[in-house]
Amino acid sequence: MDELLNKKILVVDDEPELLRMIEDILFSEGFYNVCTAPDCARALDLARSQTMALFVLDVNLPDGNGFMLYNELRKFSRAPVIFLTARGEADDRIRGLALGADDYIVKPFLAKELVLRIKALLRRTYASEDTVTELHIGNRTVDTENASVTGGAKTVQLTAKELILIKKLWENRNRIVTNDALCMAAWGEDYYGHENSLMVHIRHLREKLEEGPSSPRHIITAKGLGYKLVTDDE
Repeated sequence: MDELLNKKILVVDDEPELLRMIEDILFSEGFYNVCTAPDCARALDLARSQTMALFVLDVNLPDGNGFMLYNELRKFSRAPVIFLTARGEADDRIRGLALGADDYIVKPFLAKELVLRIKALLRRTYASEDTVTELHIGNRTVDTENASVTGGAKTVQLTAKELILIKKLWENRNRIVTNDALCMAAWGEDYYGHENSLMVHIRHLREKLEEGPSSPRHIITAKGLGYKLVTDDE
């Protein structure tokens, strides 16, 4: 875990007291590389000048919103994202997860819960593994170190969640992986209620890995069960 504690985290919120509280909490847990920003402009400046390992984004910001900021960050960073907001409406939660965000916490929250979620997300995303770094799926190559998919002359990036899911499917290739197992891999023990988000991520993976995403040959749906990654003709 020591290596993960050295990861740089950017927290974006327009409440100075909350920023200080989160910074103090993370510092007390051993996270010494925590940056803070009160708005989108400052957040983008920091994210472009330094390599962030994780973003915690408030939805309500004075010069935009967390969803807009997320889209801007995705133009140059694939680091995982947690949305932090006072609004608990289902449509906001679904919107954030549909964009590809990794978690969503509603204010007010328990400090320990935020720390546990950050640690779990960093562990799932960055924990070292003795696995291959290139996955060959059809005419696509997945580079797990750079979170990218190459096919022909085109290369596209994977989000942190997409990378976790394709690695889980690869570990069990040519076998069905249940929805629960995939959600557990991507969201940890707090995976209940993420089934719709899983479907969104699988659709995005198909768009990046399949010749015909609407008629997939490699990421196959096992109706009522989960998904199977087919790497050879069966």
